[in-house]
Amino acid sequence: MTSTAPAPQGGAHATRTALAWAHTARFFTTAAQLDQLPGHDLPEIAFVGRSNAGKSTAINTVAQQRQLAFASKTPGRTQHINLFAVGPREAPDALWADLPGYGYAAVERAAKLRWQKVMADYLALRRNLAGVVQMVDSRHGFTELDRQLLQWLAPRVANGEVKLLVILTKADKLNRKEAAASLRGAQEVLAELTTDHSDIGLTLFSALKRQGVEDVAQVLQDWCCAPEADVPATAPSPSEGEADAAASGQATADPA
Repeated sequence: MTSTAPAPQGGAHATRTALAWAHTARFFTTAAQLDQLPGHDLPEIAFVGRSNAGKSTAINTVAQQRQLAFASKTPGRTQHINLFAVGPREAPDALWADLPGYGYAAVERAAKLRWQKVMADYLALRRNLAGVVQMVDSRHGFTELDRQLLQWLAPRVANGEVKLLVILTKADKLNRKEAAASLRGAQEVLAELTTDHSDIGLTLFSALKRQGVEDVAQVLQDWCCAPEADVPATAPSPSEGEADAAASGQATADPA
């Protein structure tokens, strides 16, 4: 089902707990290819978004850290998957995966195609992927590239295997009427993915005004630390190989 503007459950204490949990995020490892990612049993939450959609800023704001996610001065230059461990230091609850921004025109076409394939394979094949946070600029709505990314995710979202939260960034630049229109437009797009099994959330977000920060932190914690979830109590090992990429070659596309 699709929900708009997820509201924190459990009151102020739950909100503080979620923010404290998000604040534990710390760098774990980086990889240029899927087969360089470590094997582990923790749920992964992927952060994706078009270049200039405010992805790094949103990650840093939710984590209440200034430089957790690196924002390149030249959009599109960051071409690695960066993993961050979240939760107790000796036994993390989850990993956050910061994927490269997509759609920046100045990036060489060959690099675009390579990263489109890496991202498509990660989203379609990564065994540990539990949820995806997609950043969409609230002023522009879903672009063609944003919709392409949703197509890569659609099968796993539809069957409930992967949860989805769409964050409409830079909401401070909208007035009330524009914000409502942005939400309606996003709901129409997400309705195409909604099934009885899907878990899709949508919220306005402003790093400047901290709008939506508490909601997002609690949603992410709920995805990884819900009582019914089977969350392993062992930390991942960077030396373990990742077998998921063996099936690469599927789910590739050229939205450019």
